[in-house]
Amino acid sequence: MTKLLSAALVVWLTLALPAGAGILPLSDGKGGIPSLAPLLQDVTPAVVNISVLTRSAIEDNPLFRDPFFRRFFNIPDQAARQERSAGSGVIVDAANGYVLTNHHVIKNAQQVIVTLKDRRQFQAKLVGMDPGTDIALLKIEARNLQALRLGDSDLLNVGDFVVAIGNPFGLGQTVTSGIVSALGRSGLDIEGYEDFIQTDASINPGNSGGALVNLKGELIGINTAIIGPSGASVGIGFAVPSVMAKAVLDQLVRFGEVRRGRLGASSEDITYDLAMALGLASTEGAIISSVDPSSPAEKAGIKPRDVVVAFNGRAVRNSADLRNKIGMVPIGESIELGLLRDGRPLTAKAQIAKPLEVPSISEETVPQLAGASVANIKPGSPLHGKIEGVLVTKVEANSPAWLHGIRPGDIIIGINRRKVRSVQEFLAALKTGESVIMLSLLRGDFRLTIVIR
Repeated sequence: MTKLLSAALVVWLTLALPAGAGILPLSDGKGGIPSLAPLLQDVTPAVVNISVLTRSAIEDNPLFRDPFFRRFFNIPDQAARQERSAGSGVIVDAANGYVLTNHHVIKNAQQVIVTLKDRRQFQAKLVGMDPGTDIALLKIEARNLQALRLGDSDLLNVGDFVVAIGNPFGLGQTVTSGIVSALGRSGLDIEGYEDFIQTDASINPGNSGGALVNLKGELIGINTAIIGPSGASVGIGFAVPSVMAKAVLDQLVRFGEVRRGRLGASSEDITYDLAMALGLASTEGAIISSVDPSSPAEKAGIKPRDVVVAFNGRAVRNSADLRNKIGMVPIGESIELGLLRDGRPLTAKAQIAKPLEVPSISEETVPQLAGASVANIKPGSPLHGKIEGVLVTKVEANSPAWLHGIRPGDIIIGINRRKVRSVQEFLAALKTGESVIMLSLLRGDFRLTIVIR
């Protein structure tokens, strides 16, 4: 009876697996019991534990301000305490020692220690990070590493089996399994560029930066966030898709940062009624709502009411998907858009340009965002009358504002979901004393959310 059940389970798994999954190691060779153990033996050495050392200021006490008191009790001038936190990472290049993880795992780190499955430990160097996608790239000097193959997350389907591997609660390497619950999740205000894979594989604090793997043993996502009222898994986890992570990885290796530019065209989702009015077969794609004068989009011949259905040969699901795809292309590179215009298919080629540089007057330093300066958008600026907000005119490299992901040319349009239209409103909104600052800003054609704690 047991053998019959085992055989039936193997047949069921074989039939249920996604197309192209190949022959899977469902038996561990010990009694023929169905198992993913052989698969995990191949992939788990590429997933690492990350220990992060940070420094945080000790709670202020009036006595600490007395120089005599500080000398008597040997309190350092910059009173701070060390804090350790745990996360996960994935080796994606064994030869160069590159490890992908989340930006929020290593943000403000004084020291990052990577522990391999074989318990070897290495101090990691930061290659670069991108707060917009919550991806960071580390490098370790080590031999005999094993890397995970990058899969194509665009080929995923809802219902595909996946395995999450990470370091939940700092316990050590842990494996959980589930399915792809949804694709293309956005609008969660978790990150600036959202195209999450949703899964019910258990993801908990400490899993951040770990691997989401398909049953071919390929990396198809970087585990990033959960939704759970208790702070632990309730079966709703999110991962950055491998296609997006690969695009960020390539730029971090080349430039040490992600250099985003502008196309100069705004887009909207296609509703059912709009699809009917335009004679479209489906609501897939993004409709161009406006094109900036002298922009790359205008030079490419793109016009309002054009429907973008493909980007560099890949299908475009909606406006957010188009925005994400544009945001992964470095400044100066060319793109190819597949369009529908009055029902006729067209192709447009454009070159991603630098964000607009806007002259500013009357800069004011923002204490809560050390290193950044802001100014009102003045008459004469190409943005005046088109956008209401506050222009970031300058950001010092490696300052707190820079490390939070704020860049010159950003336009802050809201704080904690309240609109700001001037420097005065911006400063007043910062004086509310809230411990968490959520900035809504525009960068080129894109809208971002940056959370500062």
